Amino acid sequence: MAKATRKKALGRGLSALLKDPENDIISAKDKNADKVVGSIVELELETIEVNPNQPRTSFNEETLRELASSIKELGVIQPITVRKISFNKYQLVSGERRYRASKLVGLETIPAYIRIANDQETLEMALVENIQRQDLDPIEIALSYQRLLEEIDLTQERLSERVGKNRSTISNYLRLLKLDPIIQTGMRDGFLSMGHGRAIINIPNQETQLEIYQKVISEELSVRDTERLVRSIQKGKSSKQQDKKPVLSKEMKNSMKGFSEYFGAKVDVKVNKKGSGRIVIPFSSEEDFRRLEKLIKN
Repeated sequence: MAKATRKKALGRGLSALLKDPENDIISAKDKNADKVVGSIVELELETIEVNPNQPRTSFNEETLRELASSIKELGVIQPITVRKISFNKYQLVSGERRYRASKLVGLETIPAYIRIANDQETLEMALVENIQRQDLDPIEIALSYQRLLEEIDLTQERLSERVGKNRSTISNYLRLLKLDPIIQTGMRDGFLSMGHGRAIINIPNQETQLEIYQKVISEELSVRDTERLVRSIQKGKSSKQQDKKPVLSKEMKNSMKGFSEYFGAKVDVKVNKKGSGRIVIPFSSEEDFRRLEKLIKN
């Protein structure tokens, strides 16, 4: 208990140090920076602003109230992380749920780790910390990966090292962003699992994706059922494509050219799988029909 009290008192002492304009710390090289950076400091909630680039955009109200109740009873057990942006002003890097819950119960201060970082470093820290959470949906994770690749300009290999995930795992998440936005919303709302999404993404046409999505929801299909449905659709489309475009022999193609030249019209040949078919000769008027008739009789 004495140790906890001493730690809290130290945090309050550092808070006073940070409010001294003559000892304003804006870089790691400044005087007393070593005392603050990496230490737990009690910061006033009103001095902290939410990161506008926070990768997490939705918060479950029920779980937020549960966390607020826990904080009211036990206090904030795990400090938040902030970065210093100006004198006595900070921006959240991680811990927005704890920050929001603390405000709900009317706390005036919150324990925090202070970092000194630029905007890009802050975004990277927030994204990486966000990915490590256990309660994120697959689309949130995919969007965080995408932002690390695009905004932080990481390669997939470097990203793999940074977040401790295989490149194949990262690729599987990123592929989910090719799903129709309605399906992505369904995954975020918990109607579909990542397994469902990975099965549906094998269908490139988004209209067909939506048809599968509606069937999965209405019939409560499992991931295995969805995979079987996707395979059957792929197989059916492949067969239809083959039926629509039978392969003509080289001799038949040459004959079509000869027919077209002879009749002065583009002759079409329809062939089925058995090799039988029909020859179609178009005409533009009754006069043109009589012209073709004479050519056939000759």
